[in-house]
Amino acid sequence: MNETLVIIPTFNEIENLESIVDRVLAAADADILIVDDSSPDGTGALADALSERHPEVHVLHREEKNGLGGAYLAGFTWGLDRDYWALVEMDADGSHRPEELPRLVEQLIDHDLVLGSRWVPGGRVINWSRHREVLSRGGNLYARLALGIDVRDSTGGYRVFSAAALRRIDLAHVASQGYCFQVDLLWRALERGLRVVEVPITFVERVHGESKMSGAIVSESLALVTWWGLRRRLTAIGLFLRGGQRLRSVRALSHRVLPPIRP
Repeated sequence: MNETLVIIPTFNEIENLESIVDRVLAAADADILIVDDSSPDGTGALADALSERHPEVHVLHREEKNGLGGAYLAGFTWGLDRDYWALVEMDADGSHRPEELPRLVEQLIDHDLVLGSRWVPGGRVINWSRHREVLSRGGNLYARLALGIDVRDSTGGYRVFSAAALRRIDLAHVASQGYCFQVDLLWRALERGLRVVEVPITFVERVHGESKMSGAIVSESLALVTWWGLRRRLTAIGLFLRGGQRLRSVRALSHRVLPPIRP
């Protein structure tokens, strides 16, 4: 068993799955857990076939589709129960390049959470529409302002957690689904003083299949981020009024950005 587990949630990713599995196995010393939400296109059966072919590949079948957050929580629980040291979030559609994984995992030696970041110097996106880029940049700007954080890419889904970090985050009380799940875990990590680093990555828009992004996902994210920010400000006001204490700034917690690789 390797020390690193790459968790890949799937729903109707039959056109992408085999390619991403092959690329992960070629790029890193890692095991893979495919978490399939009963895909009607046969992705689950393909995952089983890949598991029979590669001892590093494991499959977790879920009977219902209840969001990206639920799939990752199930994968985290599976990995923690088996004592993996590093647990990786990675999309099945090829947008997260497995070739960049070793650099991300390497940073876990000095950090608790490593974020693959599109919006720091050296990061970039390929084949996105202007509308999609504006939506992502705007959402991340709003998260920085609402939560009072310095993280440039709080919504990205290419991440590496240490097992110790996930245990401190208190996964049992994570309720968010969709893409707000990513902001939720980051926010919990920062509030607990975990060491966070952003590493520039190249994000490549999927070639096959359809994006799972929707208006409902965006609405959920805006509502939850707004509530988290208000709740922290109310907590800070309460502490000050009761005893003149100040709530420690999340900006002051450990967050750094890794410089881009020089050509």
